[in-house]
Amino acid sequence: MGYVKIKAKISNTDRTKSKELELIADTGAIYTAIPENILKSLDIMPKGKRRFKIADGKIKEFKIGEAYIEIGKEGATSIVAFLEENAMPLLGVTTLELLGLQVDPVSGELKPLELFML
Repeated sequence: MGYVKIKAKISNTDRTKSKELELIADTGAIYTAIPENILKSLDIMPKGKRRFKIADGKIKEFKIGEAYIEIGKEGATSIVAFLEENAMPLLGVTTLELLGLQVDPVSGELKPLELFML
């Protein structure tokens, strides 16, 4: 299937500053992760730190904050991790679920998530 690239609009939580970005949908990533310089340019500041296991199996601590993320007509506030400056932005599974979306492994596109309230 390869990478699923998604265009998204990232904003600060009061939506006064925003930027369109291309992110890789990563269903192995819990949170959306965006380079720190982009987040700070949008006045999104760290509110804490969390530890993550990264691709090579090591544990690394990253700053976290909150951003408003829009894909198509859907938008939600989500936790974001602050990446190094030139890192590829990732769209994590928490944000996908908040937006009611999932990655279709057959088509490699986003589709509505079947939501349950049982």
